[in-house]
Amino acid sequence: MKEFEKDLNDLTERLCLGEEKFVCNEMYRLRDRLIALHESNLVKINHSAMELVCAKYLVHAGYFVEIERILDGLSCDVYATKGLGSMIVEVETGFVPPENALNPSTYTKARIASKITRYSGYAEKFGLATPSHYVMPVPQVLIEPPRSRRDDEILAVKKLCDMYYSNPPVSLDEIRNARIHTVYILDVDNGTVKETEPTTYMERAEHLTF
Repeated sequence: MKEFEKDLNDLTERLCLGEEKFVCNEMYRLRDRLIALHESNLVKINHSAMELVCAKYLVHAGYFVEIERILDGLSCDVYATKGLGSMIVEVETGFVPPENALNPSTYTKARIASKITRYSGYAEKFGLATPSHYVMPVPQVLIEPPRSRRDDEILAVKKLCDMYYSNPPVSLDEIRNARIHTVYILDVDNGTVKETEPTTYMERAEHLTF
């Protein structure tokens, strides 16, 4: 607990350097939320650090940010509201559990597909946040507009998700209507964020993956 709190305090102080009081107050509010969650063993430091960096970017964009908000039984990483609009951002660290050590690419692709299909219907906008040292294997069909998706592509995504995330299973309608609006590339070392279009991210990712 002490190490988690120390790391999060250090990061919060870095994120507050040169910032207005309002931004700092929001950072410390979110830090306190993460510390409380860690006391219940619900969050880890790598994921929490990325959430905090992403949250600062959204605060600067005029959003009110909540971390680990419960939506219909699901805990979303970052939930942000501005006016009457809302946005969900899921943080993708690239972690692969030991039981999936022999199929890491398939597992992470299924996890990302599940995040997009499960969460994007709960807000007007949906985004993924990922560190700069990790390339996400986002299924191409979920980058395309929903109206462009063929039935066989939708079934393929469902089969992929059901391999690891079948309790409850994602529905065909969730896959058909899922959408991703933005990708945030996080630099935790420097506390910075670069925002890019999903299509642009995937075009660049193609040159880095097999």
